[in-house]
Amino acid sequence: MPDLEKELRSRRDQGRKLLIPYLMGGMTDDWGQSLAAVVAAGADAVEVGIPFSDPMIDGPVIQEAGLRALRRHTVPDDVLDGIARAEAPVPIAVMTYYNIVYRAGHKRMASSLAAAGVTGAILPDLSLEELAPWATEADAAGVDTVLLVAPSSPEDRVARICARARGFVYAVARMGVTGERHDLGSDAAKVVERVRRHTDLPVCVGVGVSTPEHAAEVCEVADGVVVGSALVRRLIEGEGPEGAAAFVGSLRAAID
Repeated sequence: MPDLEKELRSRRDQGRKLLIPYLMGGMTDDWGQSLAAVVAAGADAVEVGIPFSDPMIDGPVIQEAGLRALRRHTVPDDVLDGIARAEAPVPIAVMTYYNIVYRAGHKRMASSLAAAGVTGAILPDLSLEELAPWATEADAAGVDTVLLVAPSSPEDRVARICARARGFVYAVARMGVTGERHDLGSDAAKVVERVRRHTDLPVCVGVGVSTPEHAAEVCEVADGVVVGSALVRRLIEGEGPEGAAAFVGSLRAAID
């Protein structure tokens, strides 16, 4: 599958705003079809969640999706098998928690991701100070470790995060867990500005981006957006791959 950083850089440099929808792996029988649908609707990459029982950054919607996946007895290998079978023409990044990586082993997990065609990983509970053992194996396997910058991150820490980030920098729009919001507030633009002082990696904003209008607003300052809860809610409500495609298509139209 396409290299995450290389592909996103190339698209950004061509003037395209980046759209990265999030799906929870294994939450429904047809989640793989939803993956294909959002790609066809204009996604530049897709973030796929591997369900975990004790998420830190996930709000109620994505927590519910994770619980549904776990009730269906979804394990990491099931998600990776689904990604591999999808053969998506855009980069795939997985999002999960360090307990799963630690349990599998750094080298084994990195190799499993690469074998499935995954070229990015987001581990929001793995701190910069403890990142090296995982990141070393991920780098060797060709898996980009995407790091997050929050509104509360001190300037020196932003610099260190940006120096170690791969793929893209995930700029957190606001403090708190994931979830739909009526407005984004003013933090997103400030976070993007601070990140740009320290890296030329693509900068994509997530956490709270909920509507096409939000996406267009964010893309006035950022290279792209990550949209999770608003999409996952539609899947929970039964809209299926067609509903996922329609929503992602509306985001694509807005940022274009």
